[in-house]
Amino acid sequence: MDLSIVIPTFNESDNILELVRRIEICLGYTGYSYEICFIDDSTDNTPQILAEVAAFHPQVRYVHRTTVRGLGTAVVEGFRRATGENIVVMDADLQHPPELVPKIMELLGKGTDIVIPSRFVPGGSDGGLNALRKFVSWTARTIARISIQKLRNISDCTSGFFGLRKCVVEGADLDPIGWKILIEVLVKGHYKRVHEIPYSFQSRTAGESKMSLREQWNFLHHIAKLVRQSPEDRRFYLFCGVGALGVIVNMLVMGMCVRVFHLPPVGSSVIASLIAMAHNFLWNDRVTWRNSSYPVMWRRTLKFPIFVLISTIGVLVTAVSVQLFLGFHGDELIGQLCGIICAMVWNFKANNRWTWREINTRSSHRVVVTRE
Repeated sequence: MDLSIVIPTFNESDNILELVRRIEICLGYTGYSYEICFIDDSTDNTPQILAEVAAFHPQVRYVHRTTVRGLGTAVVEGFRRATGENIVVMDADLQHPPELVPKIMELLGKGTDIVIPSRFVPGGSDGGLNALRKFVSWTARTIARISIQKLRNISDCTSGFFGLRKCVVEGADLDPIGWKILIEVLVKGHYKRVHEIPYSFQSRTAGESKMSLREQWNFLHHIAKLVRQSPEDRRFYLFCGVGALGVIVNMLVMGMCVRVFHLPPVGSSVIASLIAMAHNFLWNDRVTWRNSSYPVMWRRTLKFPIFVLISTIGVLVTAVSVQLFLGFHGDELIGQLCGIICAMVWNFKANNRWTWREINTRSSHRVVVTRE
């Protein structure tokens, strides 16, 4: 089987027949062998419609679930039941044009692992959404791309319309919450090449949107869970947490040096930063990069000197910030805080690249994202 089209449904009886008709038209002359797999959670007459359609269309298969519901789990169920070498996931509401399926298959056949029709590349459009839905969609994408590193180069990471080679999800521990299954695939799937193509999101012509506040909460819960399960993203937030503790140490020491011991502000800045630097190294080595292990002793002993060198540059950045604020007659503590923020960004990027580089830079994990 060349292709399995997985379509989760919930009360979409008015759209089933038209969707199947359009899929058959666009694939009828391609020569692909295919199946259309509906995973249905409906509470209306959609199961009856699916049964009638399956009776007259041999490519159509369906499963009606009564004990489990949810778009994400429906797609995972479709992955499990799919027999095709390639899988396309799309909604049943006709907002995803099935006419793009042949193009998706063409790209998968050329070696692309995941193909994402995107509303946000040149030629794409999200015109099928009203202003509120556009804002909600933008917010969800922004949260996802900021929170998870693997999503940052994907323009439409919250799309429900995508194609992939089945090997991408084979063996992947997919456990989605809510409706954004593509995010789960991009974080946990096995792939190296992603290609985005433009498409225009269509207006719904029948049925009702499944968007709700509960689904928005599920989305946030899903993002938080993926961050916990993603080593590189968890590492960043742990580093920020250690840095926040370091900020408290830094500011307390700075305040004591200036207010209690009446030391010069710039000298106090250096002392406070050095103490915070030692504090941060211990926590980062034992918590943030706790899985770091180097079999050669000399490599392990270099971690602290490299960290000190990187942090020293951060100390200089912070001291320069204090001096700049004093030069403009500003408060030295505000200058210290601004310097700390700049130094923190530098410290994470540099340490992630050099101090613990052996567990972070693996070429096999690099993903190439291309667009039309």
